[in-house]
Amino acid sequence: MEEILSGYHVNEPTWFYLSLLLILAVFFKFGRIWSVRNLDLVLLLALAPGLLLVRSTNLMPSVGYSFLFAVTGLLLLRLLLDAAFTRRPRLEQNLNTAGMAFLCASALLFQITKITTEQPDVAAVRTVRGADDLLKRQDVSTSPPETTDPKSETGPAGRLLATPVLPLAGGAEVAAARTMAILSHLAVMLGLIAVGRWHFSDTSMGIAMAALYLLLPCTAYDVSKVNHLLPAALIIWSVAMHRRPMVAGILLGLACGTVFFPIFLLPIWMAFYWKRGALKFGLALVLTGAVLLGSLIMTSADSTSFKQQTLGSIDWSVLTFQAENGAGFWGLYNPAYRIPVFATFVVMLIALTIWPTRKNLEHLLAHSTAVVVATQFWYPHQGGVYVLWYLPLMLVVTFRPRLNHLPLQQQPEETRVAASDGNGNVRTDIPRSSSRIQLF
Repeated sequence: MEEILSGYHVNEPTWFYLSLLLILAVFFKFGRIWSVRNLDLVLLLALAPGLLLVRSTNLMPSVGYSFLFAVTGLLLLRLLLDAAFTRRPRLEQNLNTAGMAFLCASALLFQITKITTEQPDVAAVRTVRGADDLLKRQDVSTSPPETTDPKSETGPAGRLLATPVLPLAGGAEVAAARTMAILSHLAVMLGLIAVGRWHFSDTSMGIAMAALYLLLPCTAYDVSKVNHLLPAALIIWSVAMHRRPMVAGILLGLACGTVFFPIFLLPIWMAFYWKRGALKFGLALVLTGAVLLGSLIMTSADSTSFKQQTLGSIDWSVLTFQAENGAGFWGLYNPAYRIPVFATFVVMLIALTIWPTRKNLEHLLAHSTAVVVATQFWYPHQGGVYVLWYLPLMLVVTFRPRLNHLPLQQQPEETRVAASDGNGNVRTDIPRSSSRIQLF
């Protein structure tokens, strides 16, 4: 930001110290020290030191990865025990709604300035270049690569979503990459606000989630990484639109087309919809997959190029157990140790899919977040650092009050709705037309 404010510079450790004090002042419940909200805040803030250690040149990055694994393990345990926290009253922030909105807008301005003054992410530039190939119907494989690292690639959905951004940026790749990062942050913010307004019936809570998302150090550290931001934005909007299975299926299908991990969310979402909505959800996934394949056909010179792009859009190395040469926790140990970790992940995924048999929104949120968090343990490429993959979902789990929703197939359409009275109790005598805290 020195280009805008002469002499102004905030490095990553300083950002952590300043944001730590601000987050505690605004969001920490000093009157309820042992609340779940405070536990979640502490765990989210504890991720930042691990990320700093990973980026540090003075200390061994292995210390940072080990620290991240420990904190991520506590996060996973907290998510698996989410159903045990039955008292989840609505907790107000230590700042009123107007002040929270100002804080959110100010934090967004700082993040946009950081995006525009720093070098864009390599993966974002490659995504924009692929979008340009798509618009020109040019074979993607003929484009000169920015890097040969396959782990920096974004899938075909990223190129498809970048096609309207490139003309908006005047065709400049760097400007388009920065624009994609800004729009991805805006999408996450608006998705959090939509969840707060539509499903928690509290717009101020949505603004609070958006403000905390922008203030957390892990957001600032990876502020330009579109391959982290884009799938998170699509997933949070899937949650916001979960009552429309077709829309949610399209959004999750696009998320699966950007990176690999949203694929593991599909069984939980299918179990959530089950008999009512599962067919529409599955149909939307199939249609989205067909559109993505069509975009690859448009940029393929022949069948060989199409096969190369289709198979090359998936990073198959994450499912192998070979030695990892790059940086990361598993680069220091025998890759065979990942096999029982991955097997445990699969068992956990099956258990969360079949239990409970009648899922509500509480289960969908906690289980989806737990699955994304759990991928950090067996992911071979710098596992643990991809906090932005699950951060928006984790914020929704952190802020949500007690939601005694029926499963989706039994949700009533009448004018009466269950609502919380603020103390964890449930009232069912509030008409939809007159309730300020209606759930839908």
